[in-house]
Amino acid sequence: MLILGLDPGLGSTGWGIIRAEGNRLAHIGNGQIRTEPGMALARRLALLHGALVEMIRAHRPDSAAVEEVLGNSNPQSTLKLGQARGVVLLAAAQAELVVGEYHPSIVKKAVVGTGGADKAQIQAMVARLLPGVRLAGADAADALAVAITHAHHLASARALLRRAS
Repeated sequence: MLILGLDPGLGSTGWGIIRAEGNRLAHIGNGQIRTEPGMALARRLALLHGALVEMIRAHRPDSAAVEEVLGNSNPQSTLKLGQARGVVLLAAAQAELVVGEYHPSIVKKAVVGTGGADKAQIQAMVARLLPGVRLAGADAADALAVAITHAHHLASARALLRRAS
């Protein structure tokens, strides 16, 4: 199963794709989609959408996972992040992907073991879980962490179903 992880952002949206076969994970690809701060908001969202659509077409993932938005002290920044997240969800829905959504603390706990992990710890664990990965940046590492979290949750759900039957 190919899983697409997404870390939404207006300036930089991270993406990462892994292959999950049982408990084994393999890195397929990762990157960051960037938009220029000086551009009109509508244009930035359109560019983000177009790049996501192309990336999804190129890799054909089976499932997607998106990090939830944390509010911050700047309402305008939170709103723009929410708009970028909406575009990310739209692109996944248009590709008919079932989308898992995960709070950042759940992702950190699943990958690092503690919900308070920092970016360096996430990057180190992603590199350990996906040997040989070359990270395109912190947002790509976060996206891979979201994909890893989704893979763990899917594996747990399958195991529970097998036990119940």
